[in-house]
Amino acid sequence: MSKLMPPKFLPPEWQLANQISYSNAEAERSRSERLTAESRRLVEETTKVTQRSQQDVSKKLEQRLEDIRFWKQELEIKLAGIVKETDMLLTYRIRLEKALESSADPLRVTQQCLVEREKRVGIDLVYDDVERKLIRELEVIEGVTSLLRRTLDQTNEQIRLNRASKFALEKDLRDKFQAEKIDDYCTMLTSNTPEVDYSDGVSHLVDSPVTPGQWEGFSNLNVVKAEKQKNNSLTLRAVVDGLLQQTAGDLHNQHQAVGTALESCVAQTKRAKTQLEQHLAKVMDEISSQEKNIETLKQAIADLEGPLKVAQTRLQARTQRPNVELCHDSAQSRLQQEVREITGNIERLSETLALAEAELRALVRNQLSLEEEIDVKAQTLYIDMVVCVQLHQSITIYQF
Repeated sequence: MSKLMPPKFLPPEWQLANQISYSNAEAERSRSERLTAESRRLVEETTKVTQRSQQDVSKKLEQRLEDIRFWKQELEIKLAGIVKETDMLLTYRIRLEKALESSADPLRVTQQCLVEREKRVGIDLVYDDVERKLIRELEVIEGVTSLLRRTLDQTNEQIRLNRASKFALEKDLRDKFQAEKIDDYCTMLTSNTPEVDYSDGVSHLVDSPVTPGQWEGFSNLNVVKAEKQKNNSLTLRAVVDGLLQQTAGDLHNQHQAVGTALESCVAQTKRAKTQLEQHLAKVMDEISSQEKNIETLKQAIADLEGPLKVAQTRLQARTQRPNVELCHDSAQSRLQQEVREITGNIERLSETLALAEAELRALVRNQLSLEEEIDVKAQTLYIDMVVCVQLHQSITIYQF
């Protein structure tokens, strides 16, 4: 029996064991109290830190929202400006296109006038003031056309640059809008918001390589580019205004110069034609007079044939006198003198007749020459007055 009973402790051992239990319990309680106090302090500290951190994040988010809204407003202002300026530039492009289109008709008319005036003949095919003015007008129109084409190309390029700037602004604005929406959502989140939840691994995401300075610089660059393109567009519109006014003035002035030259040329040709017609009338009168003169000379020669025949017949008859009667008396001398006189008169009349006939032929040639020149002037008048003047008057110079 004694072997089955547990060993018994002595009273001191019992007291010591109790004392140890008391001490252990007190120590454990003290540690627990200290841990509870530390936990309470830690909870208060972490709560305060978390609240401060959350407040700081919320403040940073608010500041970020202010920055986003500031740049968003700047971008919207520049976008509205570049859109308005592009619309204005599009109307200027239409004006340029119309001005370029309207220069085709004056160019065609001027070229046609030059071609028509090549149909002048004879001495009237002259390099006159009208031709110089037409060639100058052709050069002006071609110069205006070339200048308008280059300006139209510049306008198209500026429109492209404006649209590129508009695209960059719109893209930046879309990103700003999305960022504002996200950050605005973030500022509204609290610990009591139902949709908050853990996101595993989100704290280990690699930070964005874009710094705030780069972010601000990106939007500022878009704003600066937009402002630059807007200013370039304004300058180009001022150039287009001046160009359209100047080219219209140049075309109008040259058109008037050609019109004045044509009027002067027509008046000069009319005067020349009138003078030729007057000379032709005088030549015709002289031809008629010369023809009468020739008839008078012929009649005078014919009238002398009778007396000549009489004188020669008398001389012939007196040669039949016999012997000593064949005397060279005064009658014989006078008859011989008469024959010489009549023969000399006939020769002088014949010479004058030959001269008159030659003069008549010259007058007829001059008549034909004058008639030919009058026909040439008539053709020139038709080309200049009927064809070229009417063609040139059909030109209308518009200022777009």
